[in-house]
Amino acid sequence: MKNQVLKLLRQEEGFVSGQELCERFQVSRTAVWKMIHQLKEEGYEIEAVKNRGYHLVSVPDLVTEPEILSCLHTRFMGQNCVYFAETDSTNTQIRRLAEEGAPDGTLAVADFQTAGKGRRGRGWTSRAGEDIFMSLLLRPQMNPANASMLTLVMGLSAARACQEILLEKGCQEQIQIKWPNDLVWQGKKLCGILTEMSAEVEAIQYLAVGIGINVNGQKFPPEIAEKATSLCMALGQPLRRAQVIARVLYYFEQDYETFLQTEDLSGLVKDYTERLVNLKRQVQVMDPKGAYTGIARGINSRGELLVEQEGKMRQVYAGEVSVRGVYGYV
Repeated sequence: MKNQVLKLLRQEEGFVSGQELCERFQVSRTAVWKMIHQLKEEGYEIEAVKNRGYHLVSVPDLVTEPEILSCLHTRFMGQNCVYFAETDSTNTQIRRLAEEGAPDGTLAVADFQTAGKGRRGRGWTSRAGEDIFMSLLLRPQMNPANASMLTLVMGLSAARACQEILLEKGCQEQIQIKWPNDLVWQGKKLCGILTEMSAEVEAIQYLAVGIGINVNGQKFPPEIAEKATSLCMALGQPLRRAQVIARVLYYFEQDYETFLQTEDLSGLVKDYTERLVNLKRQVQVMDPKGAYTGIARGINSRGELLVEQEGKMRQVYAGEVSVRGVYGYV
């Protein structure tokens, strides 16, 4: 009920009477008072005026279940939310929840993770209370061979969400995608995505789509300081992480359903390609069979990067290689 009270307080510009809260949620005035008291203890500033009710003045930067649920505008994505103050990895938690029977769209989110996972076995650096560490549980009825494309779907959704937030705050510079799983701003990494699958021969049991977004951090370890950034650094002001999460889930729900219609990226190729940071630029493909350079021309409906080399178009599969700019990260 806490998230429902929060959502109602958010929706009203003025005061919400105690009587209305009692009637809406079928609880006593004492129960309402206790709920408001709990919210205040968690950092919510709520004005209480006799004969007028309650007014939400300010909201802390939390990623707790009630805070996230009160921000959501989705049908099912994230509506079952599990919060961890600290965990090893939200992808690991999603896999556990999946085995316990958690429903499609379940969200695992942490304030801090100690063993974040990156692509190709890399770690993901975490700072408590600053950034977003979350994973979604998906149970699609689709060919397991197509599952890897969901990394690109999430990348596009997160780019759309972050771009919208920047525009609302007056920042016009574009959030771009470094194929296949990073978001970048001004050539620096903003976000990383990792998709893991549990499947049988012909059927997916579940997918864990993990995403880490640098939100309010302004300092990074020396080894990544020159190639990492955050939304706060882009805007010059902090953001509430729950609102960023809600926006990402809103767009992912839409893009995921578009993807499931065809089990490929045909409905998303245009939007994705327009955001490619390397589009029409020279890239270096780090193929185990032999590195080569070419010009990035976009992606195809299978999510493969199209690289033109000596007049011929090559399709680069994300699972096999890394792609970077000839002179650096992008």
